[in-house]
Amino acid sequence: MSIHEVFMPALSSTMTEGKIVSWVKSPGDKVEKGETVVVVESDKADMDVETFYEGFLAHIIVEAGETAPVGSAIAFIAETEAEIEQAKSLANSSGAAAATTSSPEPIAATTSVATPALASQNGSNHKEGRLVASPRARKLAKELKVDLTTLQGSGPHGRIVAEDVEALSNKGKQPATAPVAPPAPVPTSAPVAPPAPRTPASTPVVAAVPGQIVPLTTFQNAVVRNMVATISVPVFRVGYTITTDGLDKLYKQIKSKGVTMTALLAKAVAVTLQKHPLLNASYSDQGIVYHSDINISVAVAMDDGGLITPVLQNADAVDIYSLSRTWKSLVERARAKQLQPQEYNSGTFTLSNLGMFGVDKFDAILPPGQGSILAIGASRPQVVATPDGLFGVRQQMQVNITSDHRIIYGAHAAAFLQDLAKLIETNPQSLTM
Repeated sequence: MSIHEVFMPALSSTMTEGKIVSWVKSPGDKVEKGETVVVVESDKADMDVETFYEGFLAHIIVEAGETAPVGSAIAFIAETEAEIEQAKSLANSSGAAAATTSSPEPIAATTSVATPALASQNGSNHKEGRLVASPRARKLAKELKVDLTTLQGSGPHGRIVAEDVEALSNKGKQPATAPVAPPAPVPTSAPVAPPAPRTPASTPVVAAVPGQIVPLTTFQNAVVRNMVATISVPVFRVGYTITTDGLDKLYKQIKSKGVTMTALLAKAVAVTLQKHPLLNASYSDQGIVYHSDINISVAVAMDDGGLITPVLQNADAVDIYSLSRTWKSLVERARAKQLQPQEYNSGTFTLSNLGMFGVDKFDAILPPGQGSILAIGASRPQVVATPDGLFGVRQQMQVNITSDHRIIYGAHAAAFLQDLAKLIETNPQSLTM
């Protein structure tokens, strides 16, 4: 008997359980090697899970909407059609854990951003000509009864996205069973702006009712675990006031070229970290880990109440225009839950900005595995004493750094903030070079 278990994969280093977003295949369907069979929500993104074997999806153990621990069986795949009933009997009689005659099925997980003819993590390839669609597009197509095979995808490499399904439905070419709100536009200029209120198809927002207990989402549970993990880390905080007149002037000059304030701040921090490698380092049981790259994580609020930190990799070396384009792409894919793991777990230093809410100052919680996080408040006009003994009005913002006191001390953080302020106040134009 050739019956294989499909296990819940570990899609990130922090993932302990996954939620089934949707089954792409139904029981009895033929599956090809390297073909997507299920979409799983990890603690950071929706991922396509591909099968390593050819055969038939014989039995689904964990239905859509349900969760399962990493490593637990979620389905059976039979190599022949004749073995489908045997797989069902095996599941019903002894359960997935007792399937002693079955062999674990290797699976490959990829984000729903498709690339043609690329090898997946288990060595298999995307099958040429196979239908490639985002998880949200598949769910919408099912709800609106749209045949995906009739669509021409507008996404990367012909990938079908939710907008393609909505466009066809709105034209009346297919009967729609439920109204779908158009996606909210993603702001490009506001730094770390929270997403516009909307209800994504893959993760519906549950309205709070007084007296009701609303279960935490997968994202929220991941945030809880990370925050609890930081309690044992001894941290200290240092605040600093930075005058932003020069930075604000520069931003107004290059904003029309697609530059965002988030990219400018990330670039300023990354360039300053070149002089302060200890602030870009992290603690380990073996000692101080000095990272070879300067990767700036920036906190972004998610629609379902979660938090994710897309990473601007090598932010010190990338020009401000490319950095801004990358940031726009990261935010769009983060909110669609389509980031690849290295795009949210490779950060070496984090920025958290609440300035757009009018917050003057706040303290940020240190992310696990990093040495520092910088909290940025709003830039406001302030009356200050000028060097010539007079009074003047300057735009100023408060920043507060939280650092791991096991490896970083107060003088280190203060020196970093001093150099960051000097760069922003006296030479912001260098950020465009």
